[in-house]
Amino acid sequence: MVVKRAGDVRIHTFVASFADSNIANATHIIETKNQLVLVDAQFLAPDAKAFRDYADSLRKPIERLYLSHRHPDHWFGLGTAFTDVTVHALSETLTFIQEHGEESRSDHWKLGNLAPERIVVPKEVASRGEETIDGVRYVFDRVTDTEIDYHLAIRLPDIGVHFAQDLVYSGTHLYLTKHFDHWIRVLQEMLRSDCDLFMPGHGLPADKNEVARNIEYLSAARQAIGNGLTGDAFKSFMLQRYPERKCPGIFDIYMPRLFGGASDY
Repeated sequence: MVVKRAGDVRIHTFVASFADSNIANATHIIETKNQLVLVDAQFLAPDAKAFRDYADSLRKPIERLYLSHRHPDHWFGLGTAFTDVTVHALSETLTFIQEHGEESRSDHWKLGNLAPERIVVPKEVASRGEETIDGVRYVFDRVTDTEIDYHLAIRLPDIGVHFAQDLVYSGTHLYLTKHFDHWIRVLQEMLRSDCDLFMPGHGLPADKNEVARNIEYLSAARQAIGNGLTGDAFKSFMLQRYPERKCPGIFDIYMPRLFGGASDY
C-alpha cells in the first residue's frame, strides 16, 4: 500500500502476516519518476514472492535493494525473489552473509520450502553519508548496538521519512538484546528529528508516538531483567504488560540468545 506521496515520490509498504507465529515483517519501496528502490526482502518464500510481485506491478525497474541488517528474516527473501537485483548493505552485513549465510539457512531447516533455495550475498557496500537517487536525497546512517550489532538506517530528510527497520517495532513485540541503553538513546534522537514517518521492520508505518512507546517498552524490559526476571517469567510479564502488542512468537526467537547464549544465527 502507498503510505505517503510527495511530488513524484511514493512510499509503499508491504507487511507480512501478524497471525500465528509470524512476526509481521515489513519491507518498503521508494518509487520515484523513473525507478524503484527497495528496503529489505522479506523472510518466508511466499512473502518474498508476493513482495516482488507487488514491486513488479509498479512497472518500473528496481534500481537497487538496501538490506538493513543481518537477521535472516530480512535477507532470506533475496534468494527467493531478488537474485537479479543489486543489493547494497553495510560491510559487516555483507561479510556476515558471505561467511555464515549457508549456515544460517541450514539452521532454519524446519522452514522447509518456506526457506530460500539459495543465499544471495550483497554486492555493494552501503556507507554512511548522502546520495541523490533519481532526484531524491538519501542519508545513510550506520547504527551500532541496538536490536543488532550493525544496522543500516535510511532517511529521506526532504520528505520526512525514516526507514528505521528494526530500530522501531510498530504494534508488535520487540526483538530484545542487551543494548537497552544505547537503543533508547537512538530512539530519543529520532524523537528530536524532523522526520514524521518511520518505516519499521515489523508492523505498520509509525509516527513519533510509536517511537516513544518503543522507548517505554525497552525501559520496562530493562527494569524487569534488572529485577531478576528471565525466561518464561520475563515473557509472561511482558505479555501481561503489553497485551495490545502482536507477534508474541518473537519471544521464542530471541530469548535463547538474550538469556541462554545461543548462536547469533
